[in-house]
Amino acid sequence: MSAEGPTSSTEPPPPRRPKVIKTNQQQVLLYVVLTLLLSLATVWAGRAWLHNSETLTFAVGGPDGDEALFANKLATLLKNSGSRFRIKIVNNPDNAKAIAQFDRRQADLAILRTDAKVPARARTLALLEHDFVLLLGPGNKKIKSLAELKKKKVAVRADSESSLAFVRNLLDIAPDSPDAAKIQMAPQGMTLDKLFAPASGFSAVIAIVHASKAVREKAYEQVAKRGGFTLNAIDEAKALARKFPGISDETLTAGTLSASPEIPDDDLDTIGLEWLLVAQSKMSGTTAGDIARIVYENKSALGLDNGFATHIEPASVEKDAYVMAHQGAADYINDDTKSFMDKYSDMMYLGAAALSVIGSIFAAIYAKITRIAPEKASELSTAILDIGERIEHAHSPDELECLQDELESILRGAVIGLRDGTISTDGLDTFKLGYEFVRDEIGMRRDYLKRHAGELEKAPRQALPPPHDDTNVVAVKTAQSA
Repeated sequence: MSAEGPTSSTEPPPPRRPKVIKTNQQQVLLYVVLTLLLSLATVWAGRAWLHNSETLTFAVGGPDGDEALFANKLATLLKNSGSRFRIKIVNNPDNAKAIAQFDRRQADLAILRTDAKVPARARTLALLEHDFVLLLGPGNKKIKSLAELKKKKVAVRADSESSLAFVRNLLDIAPDSPDAAKIQMAPQGMTLDKLFAPASGFSAVIAIVHASKAVREKAYEQVAKRGGFTLNAIDEAKALARKFPGISDETLTAGTLSASPEIPDDDLDTIGLEWLLVAQSKMSGTTAGDIARIVYENKSALGLDNGFATHIEPASVEKDAYVMAHQGAADYINDDTKSFMDKYSDMMYLGAAALSVIGSIFAAIYAKITRIAPEKASELSTAILDIGERIEHAHSPDELECLQDELESILRGAVIGLRDGTISTDGLDTFKLGYEFVRDEIGMRRDYLKRHAGELEKAPRQALPPPHDDTNVVAVKTAQSA
């Protein structure tokens, strides 16, 4: 080829890359932000679900009463131990008002003594304390039965006025009868010596004391040394327990009130009452079981200095219990509490399924907005036909060789794209037909240039007349124009 003829590089052009649909950057950024927010929301919800605090309202009497002091200790314990429970203490004028508040569903927890009117929705979490009913007579005077006290003046030694009604009911004395006035509350701070003094006029004292306090108190021992009282048995204890469901028959072991002298000097029958920590029946089993567990495991920390709640016992899980145990507490007591997996396995499976569905949706969205759309094989035919149109302007074997390399480059790119999925098989037959037409046309043009090589050297810049006598060329041209 002469220096004046057209020049072309002998290096083949790079493979033609399939067209790529540009990703919407804003959509990708939005997806990433939403994914992060979803992840944070999931983590936060999980932590909130596991550690969310629950506030329980505790109805009590006056702030100085045993119930209020116990509630304060429980609240402090829960706070210091990092428990998810918080206690809101609501004080009332007395414990009867606190039980009424509980009965109106305005409190989750309360403490009641079994001689009180028990709300129908109350369920026991723990037995906090026993009360003993002590029948005391002056000096060496024996009292054979409660019945002989009906017409006599009796002092009730107790911490609350509610015990007065209990004793009147125990003696079967109507509140509006003349005998009811003879049953009086002992003045606060008055000792047994003064109560039994002739000036007081009391024939007997019925003391209702916490069992833990009676064991600790030395006052009975001091009075006993002076021969100041006699502790009498209540022989009708079992009958009274059957008559009044809230009453329990108790046995005072020898030396309970005094070791020297020993009082009683032998095991003695009497009656008693129980102090129960109760919860609403609607309280979840998990919450009730957790509160019961905390109370049982921290007995020493919850006991008061005066002895109240120093011997906490599990609630009775018997079906005939005066106040039924809460199912959550009963499960804990019976060791039927479920493990974490037992409680939440179903929820975890549902959560995993939900997350799987959500993940699939987000993955589909991500793939939709970020994937490279495959190019149809038929769309590559345009590039092939473009090569075919340039064949008639090739005047040398080198130019045809460049076109041949460009055609092969498109073929290689198509094969790679079909393998990688960036090119679909849609229109593959059209691509193959176009490739074969152009390849054959290059071959025919090469043969033509060989036959007219001399003429090309003489007039390199003039286009040669088309070889009308070549039927094959006509066929190719027809296919290309089609």
